[in-house]
Amino acid sequence: MVIMTTRSDSGLAELEAWCEAMGADLAPVPGRELSRSVLERLATGSPAGIALVDTDLRCVWSNSMMEQFGGGSAQQRRGRRLGEIQPDLDADAVEAQMRQVLETGVPVIGHEHTGRLASAPGVKRVFSMSFARLSDDAGRPLGVYYTVVDVTARHRGRARLALLDRAGQYIGRTLDIMQTAQELADVAVPEIADLVTVDLLDTVIRGDEPAPGKITDADTAGLRRCGLQWAGERPAATAVEIGAAAAYRPGSPPVRCLTGGFSWREARLDPLARPWAATGEEGGAEHFADLGLHTAMVVPLRARGVTLGMTVFFRRQRAEPFDDEDFRLAMEFVARAAVCVDNARRYTREREAALVLQRSLLPHTLPEQRAVDIASVYRPADELADVGGDWFDVIPLSGARVALVVGDVLGHGIDAAATMGRLRTAVQTLADLDLSPEELLARLDDLVGKDTAETRGSAPPRAAPALGATCLYLVYDPVSRRCTMASAGHPPPAITSPDGTARFAELPQGPALGVGGMPFESAEVVLEEGSVLALYTNGLLDGATQAQRDRLRRALEERGMPLDALCRTVVDTMLPRRPVDDAALLLASTRCLGRERSKSYDLPADPSVVARARKMAAEQLGDWGLDDLVYPTELVVSELVTNAIKHASGPIRLRVIRDLALICEVSDGCSTAPYLRHARTTDEGGRGLFLISQFTQRWGTRYTREGKIIWTEQPLPEAD
Repeated sequence: MVIMTTRSDSGLAELEAWCEAMGADLAPVPGRELSRSVLERLATGSPAGIALVDTDLRCVWSNSMMEQFGGGSAQQRRGRRLGEIQPDLDADAVEAQMRQVLETGVPVIGHEHTGRLASAPGVKRVFSMSFARLSDDAGRPLGVYYTVVDVTARHRGRARLALLDRAGQYIGRTLDIMQTAQELADVAVPEIADLVTVDLLDTVIRGDEPAPGKITDADTAGLRRCGLQWAGERPAATAVEIGAAAAYRPGSPPVRCLTGGFSWREARLDPLARPWAATGEEGGAEHFADLGLHTAMVVPLRARGVTLGMTVFFRRQRAEPFDDEDFRLAMEFVARAAVCVDNARRYTREREAALVLQRSLLPHTLPEQRAVDIASVYRPADELADVGGDWFDVIPLSGARVALVVGDVLGHGIDAAATMGRLRTAVQTLADLDLSPEELLARLDDLVGKDTAETRGSAPPRAAPALGATCLYLVYDPVSRRCTMASAGHPPPAITSPDGTARFAELPQGPALGVGGMPFESAEVVLEEGSVLALYTNGLLDGATQAQRDRLRRALEERGMPLDALCRTVVDTMLPRRPVDDAALLLASTRCLGRERSKSYDLPADPSVVARARKMAAEQLGDWGLDDLVYPTELVVSELVTNAIKHASGPIRLRVIRDLALICEVSDGCSTAPYLRHARTTDEGGRGLFLISQFTQRWGTRYTREGKIIWTEQPLPEAD
């Protein structure tokens, strides 16, 4: 604050004269005569400004230190109130403190007051003031004695530390680049500036690794507005919206700072200078004066030796120009934020890589088959969460059957996505062997266990995200309508009957993949045509509680809705707008291949039955209008039935199925697998399977509890 002084050799005498005039007596001070010079130096040479006002709050006396605050000498101050001495100061607030002290007699210590002084009208200063009442021997108040100390530097230091602490708590709370840039602008206004813009390079926003070396003029064309904040009414200079390209004039300070990698400050902008933004971006303003901007700073965002973008600070409401303290604060402030932006960039790059890997490994199109109608939805986690390892698959099998698979890998990120790809490939390979669901999961569990052992023995060691992965494998036969399923730690599927009621299948829960210790068991159900199987991952249930299972069951019971629409509706119902985990849902509506598309024949183990088997197959193909396939089919049936009679045992059955291909199956009670060999010219046999392989599209063997089935597939005519 502000107050007065007199000449040091007469200050104490004037104070004595005033006290005598007011009836006060200074004589009781012990040793007064001996310490007069000491008391005079104490009053006039104190490093703090000292002043005394009467009961009308008019200045009576002040020491020489008060002159540093402006307002004239002690003689000029005498008889004037504070508002007359310092018109730019909020004198009413200070005088309110004086009146309180006069009335109560309770001193006020360390009261901080902010204002502008006559000696420096363009700068706000902070003062620490203490007030005490002076009273006579009778206790009557004579006035107020107060001291003033300029604590602007200390106050700004505290504010600087508080701002940096707030920046540490507020900036970088997420790993989203745009959000982090906006947080930088939000924290800087109004503590540092009235207008702050944050522009980042496109490569940074995409998460790409910045090119080494300095930024070129061509690189500045790739700037994009990522953060923007202002105090008060929005200025026209902010015409560049968030996400839009931010173009600057060649040679302007932002371009020079970005390409040179240095910070820049201008205490007073030339009011007649043109704004830095490219033509049209500054809302039509011709000069800085039109925008009200009078001081500026440009600080590049640099982290780990790489330039990511820049932050521009302006003031327009506050009259003070940016000084060296503001400049140092802005550079430290931006340096901390740059690390957060770079962390977000690195996360964006890794997440994008994981997404690309995950999308490349998930099925892009579902294979053609007639066993079930399929609808699927894969909902990735919120963009701020790591990529998970959820997957699903539809695999056509021999005999017009289809396998439905859904799995979930423990963990997130690139490792989880890569593990998901390995598991999906392994399942597809094992499915081609026509294994039963429980045997397939057992072999898949062995593969995961081997991978885990190799991972733990690797140098350097790394995590094994496959450990603890879950999988549900299900096989549906549209001829028998049997559905066989097994689970490796995965929740059971939901089954919706044609009447619209949904239930969860009773399925034994095997251990998660890689855990081991317990065998896998399968369950079998016979489904009505038009039943809907729902296979899903844990992300859809968000905890797999009974309440969530009931929600899913009710959502699946929505009736009168196409399968695709039902799939989307269920996912929208179960998941929040921004899910924290990936989720997959696979719906399969079952079909049935009735007697009009399949025919079975039980055959005795008698060589004479081969001719009858050929005839029955030819008659069935004639009924289906497949006369062109009669000859190769007769050859296939003849060879398969002959081999079963000659080499196998038990009951023999012939089955022909008209699906996407013509399927011929011969089953027997022997588990010995046939194999293809090239017979020598002198051999009398051994050419049967070779001929079959030449006349068919595919052939193979699958095993059952009773024995085996040898099957073939022949392509149907295109008109079928």
